[in-house]
Amino acid sequence: MKIAAVGLYTYAEFGACVALFLPAMGLAHLLHRGDVTQRVPGQWMRRFGRVTSNLTPLWKFKVEGEAPGDILSRAYVVVSNHESTADPFLLSHLPWDMRWIAKEEIFKMPVLGTMMKFGGDIPLRRGARESVQQMMDEARRTLSAGMPVMIFPEGTRSKDGRLLPFKDGAFQLAVDMGVPVLPLALAGTRNCRPKGSKWFGDANAVVKVLEPIESTGLDVATLRDRARTRIGTEVTELRKRLGYHDLPALAELDPAVISQRA
Repeated sequence: MKIAAVGLYTYAEFGACVALFLPAMGLAHLLHRGDVTQRVPGQWMRRFGRVTSNLTPLWKFKVEGEAPGDILSRAYVVVSNHESTADPFLLSHLPWDMRWIAKEEIFKMPVLGTMMKFGGDIPLRRGARESVQQMMDEARRTLSAGMPVMIFPEGTRSKDGRLLPFKDGAFQLAVDMGVPVLPLALAGTRNCRPKGSKWFGDANAVVKVLEPIESTGLDVATLRDRARTRIGTEVTELRKRLGYHDLPALAELDPAVISQRA
């Protein structure tokens, strides 16, 4: 009974937040449609994520680590592991602006898709060369304007919690633009919305900001694998600290799999 009651409350507060934020986001989208950084629309989207996640008693989110001192003035390609559909809500608590790249299917979803469009995020249709090129062009323009770009390099959520091979796109972008990669390690969001459940779950989740990796002098494969190893090692430690001992991120994976290209 308690789970159902809290779940109903969480759905209700999410709906109320949508009703409150959507008009403001639509206006921001209209007023700033010519801004390549989409900074203001993105701030509204991330504000929505913070408010909704703070209002549910089920989720306890925490940010650890220090952001680079120049994060507000220098472009970064930000990459993170991907555990859950709740990841963007956790990452909305990070103290800087960035423009997100997400699969096109999300932009077609009712309500959430509209909010993604209003927030100025960049769609990607996986496997479509033209869409990939359009995404890369838009990401390059965004980075050139000094705005960080956020990508989940696994491309999708892992079914068993172990890191999938990282795709090259984020790291190709960093090498091409000569900007650093900023790795993030997150853990705990798998419990925010248990797979197969209609209800939200109790979750303590953490995102940790790791040391940036300069792309200068590195090839794509080296940069990709260095970021993946760093994230995987930290995710394993975070999961142990949170009590998720049965979900190692990189342990027991063959090195050949770790460097496998998707």
